[in-house]
Amino acid sequence: MKAEVSQLKQSTLDDLSFQFNIEKDRESSRPTKAIMINQIANKIEEDELALKVEFALLPSNTAFSKINLDLYFEEQLINSTPICIPQSNLLGDSLEFPLVVDMRGIVAGSYLVRVEMYELWDSNEKLCFSEKEIAVKYVPQSKESRLVKVPTVKSVEGAGLIVVSSSAKSIYQEINEDEKKESISKRDEY
Repeated sequence: MKAEVSQLKQSTLDDLSFQFNIEKDRESSRPTKAIMINQIANKIEEDELALKVEFALLPSNTAFSKINLDLYFEEQLINSTPICIPQSNLLGDSLEFPLVVDMRGIVAGSYLVRVEMYELWDSNEKLCFSEKEIAVKYVPQSKESRLVKVPTVKSVEGAGLIVVSSSAKSIYQEINEDEKKESISKRDEY
């Protein structure tokens, strides 16, 4: 006689939702990817504006491979940079990206700087889009304006005149005496 034995399935936590007629949404269980721009720090140097974009990748940097960073100055795109994210457990989820903008020829004033970050897909669709903008008060600086305004002497007439301090004079006398002693000791006596 042949008896059919049916194997009982053991319930798992995923299967419990079906036993209790609870609809489970698989998309909500996965964390969504996001790029968060935390801060844009700026520092005005001579003819440059140094920017440091601090951003975080959520849920982790291992979910990203390449993101784009677009920099706008007064609503004009001035730079677009692809950033490759290495897949490493040693690298944290918060990252920094430095930029230096050449500000030669820009007059003093308040300017709007905007950073856009996104993941670009093959269909040119921008996913995980994030943007942040700051107002920068730019005042051009030069080396001369940062230095203390103290005049320096370029040349002195009458170079034949020498002023020597008493300590320097005693050092010169010691050197002269040492030279005399050496010359006397090197003489051949006949």
